[in-house]
Amino acid sequence: MPSLRTLFPAVATAFALLAAQPGLAQDAYPSKPIKIIVALPAGGSVDMVARLIGQQLSVDLGQPVLVDNRAGASGQIGLPAVAKAPPDGYTLTVSPASFLTTNKSLFKTLPYDPEKDFTPITKLVNQAMVMVVPEKSRFSSVADVVAAAKAKPGTLTFASSGDGSPQHLAGLMLQSRAGIQLLHVPYKGGAPAITDLIGGQVDMVLAPVPEALPHIKAGKLRPLGVLSEQRVALLPAVPTMREAGVNNLVLSAWIGLLAPAKTPPAVIDRLKNSTLKALDGDAKAKLLDAGMVPAGHDAKPLAQVISEDIRTHAELIKAAGITPQ
Repeated sequence: MPSLRTLFPAVATAFALLAAQPGLAQDAYPSKPIKIIVALPAGGSVDMVARLIGQQLSVDLGQPVLVDNRAGASGQIGLPAVAKAPPDGYTLTVSPASFLTTNKSLFKTLPYDPEKDFTPITKLVNQAMVMVVPEKSRFSSVADVVAAAKAKPGTLTFASSGDGSPQHLAGLMLQSRAGIQLLHVPYKGGAPAITDLIGGQVDMVLAPVPEALPHIKAGKLRPLGVLSEQRVALLPAVPTMREAGVNNLVLSAWIGLLAPAKTPPAVIDRLKNSTLKALDGDAKAKLLDAGMVPAGHDAKPLAQVISEDIRTHAELIKAAGITPQ
């Protein structure tokens, strides 16, 4: 008969082995509320996606999923909080592409490493972008904007949700492709940028379609051109930038879901499966109606997309002559 001295270690080892099995760890997760940090203010497309996906995850996972907006500094407030959080699946981020890609070329140092500090879970959506001006603007076409910018270089303004944001990158691409100079006005998010555009404080925004669409429908903004290969289904009368006279100006503003690095694979799998279920289910129609295309089944893994976009955006930033801050 085994002694207590030999029995206890054996029992402890057995429990440890059981706890280490991925299936059991996955079944135990989650056991408490989950927090999604969004490094942008409420009201923009990233926040909208985070809240919609959060609602669906809450239903599927059986725990509350809360959105925590930590805006400012082009993502350098919110993303470090995620990078430093315990890698247990209870702190996640829904992030725009720019904070994970363009920032690496815009800033000399970052308080996080986009490729090392996070475990990408899945891309959530792709968003077409559209050039919009106030409804009372004197510009009725992309050609009007280009002509005015060439007549007075550096005087027309374009707003963005911050340095390195998709709107900023789109503006840089517009200047390069059209041979013009514009004045960049960064905001702390897409919503305040759109608000000031409607109020006439800036001349234009190259915005993700979901951020601009409600205001286009309300007659407050005028769309001039979409930054996509084909026309956007929800804006069928709006020409592509190529049709409007500016070639090679195509940009999609994707949004992704990530966890801190070293989050257990079983937890990542649980989150990914629940997210794909949401993207294929009730969230799909709402995203499409808002002008977003669900992207959970894109061929390229999100980690690969991030690495490739870092290199591509670095070339664009360098070509624009922008010096890292």
